[in-house]
Amino acid sequence: MTTTPETPARQPREPWEPALSVRQVLGLERVRAGQPEVVAGAHRLDRTVRWVHVAEAADVGVMLSGGEMVLTTGVLLAGDEDKQGEYIRSLDRAEAAAVVLGLGRAFPAPPDVMRRAAERCGLPMVVLHRPFPFAELTEEVQSRLLRRKFAAVSLSEAVRTELTGLITAGAPVQRLLDEVARHAGCPVVVTNLAHRVLATAGERAAVDDVLRDWERIARQAGAGSADGWLRAELSCRGERWGRLVLCGYGGDRAAGRLLADRAAEALVLHRMLAGDGTHGSQGAAAAGSWDSWAEQSARSLFTDLVSGAVPARQLLPRARAAGLPVNRRVFVPLVVRERDPARPARVLRRLGLPGIAAGLADDRVAVLLSLAPDQDARALTAHFATRLRSEPDSRRAVVAAADARGDWADVPAGLREAQHVADAVADSATALDLPPVVRLRDVHLRGLVRLLRDDPHVQSFAERELDGLLRGPDQDLLPVLRTYLATGRNKSRTAQLHHVSRPALYRRLEAIQGRLGVDLDDFEQAASVHIALLAHDAQQG
Repeated sequence: MTTTPETPARQPREPWEPALSVRQVLGLERVRAGQPEVVAGAHRLDRTVRWVHVAEAADVGVMLSGGEMVLTTGVLLAGDEDKQGEYIRSLDRAEAAAVVLGLGRAFPAPPDVMRRAAERCGLPMVVLHRPFPFAELTEEVQSRLLRRKFAAVSLSEAVRTELTGLITAGAPVQRLLDEVARHAGCPVVVTNLAHRVLATAGERAAVDDVLRDWERIARQAGAGSADGWLRAELSCRGERWGRLVLCGYGGDRAAGRLLADRAAEALVLHRMLAGDGTHGSQGAAAAGSWDSWAEQSARSLFTDLVSGAVPARQLLPRARAAGLPVNRRVFVPLVVRERDPARPARVLRRLGLPGIAAGLADDRVAVLLSLAPDQDARALTAHFATRLRSEPDSRRAVVAAADARGDWADVPAGLREAQHVADAVADSATALDLPPVVRLRDVHLRGLVRLLRDDPHVQSFAERELDGLLRGPDQDLLPVLRTYLATGRNKSRTAQLHHVSRPALYRRLEAIQGRLGVDLDDFEQAASVHIALLAHDAQQG
C-alpha cells in the first residue's frame, strides 16, 4: 500500500500507553479558565488524548501519529476557507483526538467552515473565548500523562514481581488469579478461544453477574464495545490458546491494560512450567493445563451444587459459562468411583456426550450429563457406564446415577443421591455383580444404613453389637465377618476369598460368635450383626 504525505504510516502504539479523554482535558482547572466551548463533535468527547501538540502549520497532519489534541490560533488559516476545511480534514485523516482553537485576532468567532468540516468528520472542535497560554495547557496535560504512565509502569512491575514470586513458590493458578482480581478490583475470567470459561476470580456475586450472559458480553468485549472490559491474549510461540479478561475494570485504562498483560504473562509462564517435562509437546502441555483449569472450574461448580450453600438458580450462569447446555435440557447426575479421576471426562469427550465432569473427594468423580428432551437418558447413561468400565483398569468402576432431572433446581438433590449410592456400594464385596449403572433401588439395606449413619442411635447400636470385636486384639476377625455376611454366610466362598481351609474358617467363626455373644446361624442375630457392620463401615468412611 502506497503511503501519501497526508496519510503517513504510523507505528502501532503501545497497548498500555496512558491517555486522558477530551472531556477530562476540558475539565481541567487551567482549561476552564479559558472558557472552552465545544462547537463540533460533542458526541466524541470520550476520545483519548495521548499527547498535546501546538501547531500553526496548515499541513499539521503530516506531523501527527494519532491521538493528539492540537492547539492553534489559526493565524495561517485566516482568510482562506479552502485551507480551513483541508486543515480539519487532515487532522481527521491523522486520527487527531481534537482541535482547540484560541479565538483572537485571526478568528474573533468560531469559523463556520472549520466548524462544519469538524462536525462532518466527527472531530471534536473546541474554541477558547479567553486568551490562554497554550504552554500552560501543554504542561498540565503532559505532566498528568507522564504521572499516569509512571504509576502504570510501577503497578506493572509490582504485579509482575508478586506473581512471579507466587509461581516460583509453586502457587496454583487460582492463587494467581485471586491476586490479579484483588489488584483489579473487578472479576477476572480466563477463557479458551471459544469463550468457554476455564477459571474465574473475584467476588463471587460479581463473578456470577458477569457470567449470567457470558457469551454475548464476552463477544462484545472482544469487539471493543464493552466499557471497562480489558482482555489480554494468552499465547506462546505464536500460538493463541486463550484469553484473560478484566470485566468492568474501573481504574485508569492504561494501568488496567498493563495489569492484564502482566497477568497474562504470569499465566503463560505458569502453564509452561506446569507442562515442562510432563508432556511430549507444547500442544500437549497446553491441553493438560487447560484440562486442569476446566476441571477446577467444574469442581467448584459441583461443590457448590452438592453442598447447597448457593441456590441452584444462582449457579446456572456458571454452568452455562463452563460450556454446559442448560436451556430446555434434561440433566442426569452421576457419581463415579474410579481410580483415574480424569477418565470419566475423557470418555465423555470420546462419546460426544454433552456434560461436565470433575473429581471430588477421594476417588469420586461427579458427572452431569445435559441431554435433549427427546434423547433416551437411561440408554445414554448406560452407554457411558459400559464404555467407562471397558477401559483398562476400570472394570471395577462404579457408576451411580440418580433419575434424570428436567428442572435445574433439582440437580443438587440428584447429585447428593448419586453420591449416596456410590458411597453405599464402594466397599461392597459384590461390586463386580452390580449393573453398569447403579441406582438407589440397587443398594437396598446398605443404602438405608448409609443414609442413617450419622444418627446417634445407629452409631450406638453399631458400637454395642460389635463391641467384642472392635475392642479385641484379633482385628483380622472383622474382615472375615464382613466377607461371611456379604456372601450370604457362604462358608466355602469365604474360606476361598481369605485363602484359608474350611476348619480354619470354622475356628474363626467360632471366635467371632464367642466375642459377640451371638449365633450367626440364627437369621435374626446374623441380620442384626450385618446391619451393625454396615453402619460401622459407613461411619468409618
